[in-house]
Amino acid sequence: MGHWLQELSRRFRRREDPARDGASSHLLVGWLFLRLLGLVYLIAFASLWVQIHGLVGGDGMLPACDLLEAARSQLGADAYRRLPTLGWFGCGDLALHALCAAGVLLSLFLIAGLAPLAVSFLLWVHYLSLAVLGQVFLSFQWDALLLETGLLALFLAPAQLRTRPLREAAFSTAGVWLLRCLLFKLMFLSGVTKLLSGDGTWRGLTALAVHFETTPLPTWVGWFAHQLPAWFQQIAVVVMFTIEIGVPFLIFAPRRFRQLAALALLLFQLLIAATGNYGFFNLLAVVLCVPLLDDRLMLRAVPRRWLAWAGRPAPRAAPRGWRRGVGWALAGSLLFVSGLSLVREMALTQRPRRLPAPVAVFLTGCAGQLEAWGQPYILGPLQPLRSINGYGLFRTMTTERPEIVIQGSRDGSSWQSYAFRWKPGDLERRPGFVAPHQPRLDWQMWFAALNPKRSEYWLERLARRLLEGSPHVVGLLAGDPFAGEPPRFVRYHYYRYEFSDWQSWRRTGAWWRRVDLGPLSQAMSRPPAADRPDTGLPST
Repeated sequence: MGHWLQELSRRFRRREDPARDGASSHLLVGWLFLRLLGLVYLIAFASLWVQIHGLVGGDGMLPACDLLEAARSQLGADAYRRLPTLGWFGCGDLALHALCAAGVLLSLFLIAGLAPLAVSFLLWVHYLSLAVLGQVFLSFQWDALLLETGLLALFLAPAQLRTRPLREAAFSTAGVWLLRCLLFKLMFLSGVTKLLSGDGTWRGLTALAVHFETTPLPTWVGWFAHQLPAWFQQIAVVVMFTIEIGVPFLIFAPRRFRQLAALALLLFQLLIAATGNYGFFNLLAVVLCVPLLDDRLMLRAVPRRWLAWAGRPAPRAAPRGWRRGVGWALAGSLLFVSGLSLVREMALTQRPRRLPAPVAVFLTGCAGQLEAWGQPYILGPLQPLRSINGYGLFRTMTTERPEIVIQGSRDGSSWQSYAFRWKPGDLERRPGFVAPHQPRLDWQMWFAALNPKRSEYWLERLARRLLEGSPHVVGLLAGDPFAGEPPRFVRYHYYRYEFSDWQSWRRTGAWWRRVDLGPLSQAMSRPPAADRPDTGLPST
């Protein structure tokens, strides 16, 4: 045992960059990455499972079966291509729960190292199926990021039935670099789209003056960050641009710089997670930093007794020439398409009048080429898979925080508010931590407040379910003010929320203050079963 440990350590103490050794320098890295990815999948499936019935179940807001039935009637046979989901075999409540349960079980298999290649593929298929059925409630960028990460992980997952550290088949160097390129795309686009959008708050370095209070589900740490001096927040914006635009280029630098990039991105994600609840996004972004490491670094951190448990390294035959060639060809094709998605995101985000002329001319030319052949022949046909995407979190800053408060009444004159579990409501309730769980209705209420007209179709369904007393929809809220007996009337009311300041917080204990903006909808009454309620939602 001691002999092979010494030999292994000697291999990774050589002065050369271990990345030159090929896939053998990523045995521990690949082992760790796949298990952490399994953990993210586990959180994603479990978080959705406890909400799936109220979101898209039979008595949920947007029943999945209604979606598939409408798609089949409008698109015919093309519906199966446009909506790739296992839901075509069953979309009822039992099928939805089965998809979530299977996702949880497969995630545990991946964490345990059981048939990682097959399990990774099935995880991707199951999450894609739920993303399609989840409609607007699974439309977040981290849902797309998980699908893209899961697809690229297929290049890294070994084709073995059971794996242990240092005993996997050789991890693909192509898979490692595909994941590194995905991390580059995620971070670089998150920064550069803020500049290309022409948003004045980012360009003027004032975005953080409003960001912490306007983020969808802020935390109490975000409240304190909001109180920081303006000059400190401006410096923080400069640091953010450095990390999002500059640091990603270190991904392609020698190993020491890659490790520095991993550290900077890790700390950056921790700061983001401290000030806002972004589901499993921050954890997934940290997992994507793992391929920046190598086994020489990992061996310094892993206790020797763990290595002893792993056993003697298994002999690994080099992949055959044709197999290796096919793998690199597929990886190269994916990398090309991913590059197109990066350029498309930049081209769609740009505001030419606010950019230097050479940049505007270049991006306008790219937009023309994408429109001519990139979108119709490559990106468009792949879009239903939702696995090659562009990113750009908070590319334009929301400077105010409108909030929709749902009110119910038995008599039409005395109104009671429905409380959400995590969305701001009670002025004295401290903003809390809920990530990596994502309360998807709370999140969508934030988007609905910004544009009620766009969200009218599901706000109407939400009101209808509350009037019907759907237990699964009411269960998505913090409680039922009507004790199980549905109200006769429901309406939406509009407010503008702001963080309180130091003086009012110390005096009253209130974390928020708000301004009444008036009713957003007419009072909706419980209609006969055959009628459709008129929400009267206005455009803002």
